[in-house]
Amino acid sequence: MAKVADFRAARPTWCPGCGDYGVLNALTRAVVNLGLEPEEVVVVSGIGCSGKISQYFGAYGFHGLHGRTLPVATGVKLANRELTVIAAGGDGDGYGIGLSHVLHAIRRNIDITYIVMDNHIYGLTTGQLAPTSDKGMKTKTSPSGSVEEPIRPLELALAQGCSFVAQAFSGEINHMAEVFEKAIRHKGFSLVNVFSPCVTFNKVNTYDYFKERLVNLDEDPNYDRHDRRAAIQKVLETGGLVIGVVYETEKPTFEEQLPGFPEEGLATRPLALNEADFAELEKQFV
Repeated sequence: MAKVADFRAARPTWCPGCGDYGVLNALTRAVVNLGLEPEEVVVVSGIGCSGKISQYFGAYGFHGLHGRTLPVATGVKLANRELTVIAAGGDGDGYGIGLSHVLHAIRRNIDITYIVMDNHIYGLTTGQLAPTSDKGMKTKTSPSGSVEEPIRPLELALAQGCSFVAQAFSGEINHMAEVFEKAIRHKGFSLVNVFSPCVTFNKVNTYDYFKERLVNLDEDPNYDRHDRRAAIQKVLETGGLVIGVVYETEKPTFEEQLPGFPEEGLATRPLALNEADFAELEKQFV
């Protein structure tokens, strides 16, 4: 059985205190607790500080293009459905240039987990306004304060009917690992938004900021994570400052509904066509 050390790769070069260290730590614990081996896991990452996670996580990895994390992850899952596919990126990558892919992955309900490291700012490019930056926030590209409303990922995911919606916080690594386990175990598309503070360029949304405000839904015995209306209401009441499983439901995955999609992964099937199969295929186009 794999150990935490088996999933360690290159030494991270994030800024000291970056929330992404917590995400890497929690994700490693989660896959080990689930009994997964390195060769059974693929991490597909995007562009940005968070995109480096595929290099630091000791499994299969693919460092994709900006905003195109989910199309690559979808392709990996369809090629080999036996793999545990985890997409990972930042809020700029996922909710900016890549937002349309998030919505389409949700509606397809492809069986992958998407972890978004949300620091409310563009960190790699040294502190510009990001899609989730709060209105009024002063950055290099909004020196007088942002006039834009932020993207609200939980509300978007719930409205679109995402089958698993959760949120975590890098300051609560043990809880975050538990959330990741649930997300990976879920059959269908899982979105986990993570408040992952940027200690260098965001002096507003700090660890203390979140510690003072976050509500842990997993600790509320009266909260029903299977009630979408209640989930939307809770998110609205708290301004999205919650952690834990926000909503979860069961519905068929994209792979299960795709006509003619074989149980055997495409990656393991023989590439060569025999003459009879080729002739049959040729009839469809000639």
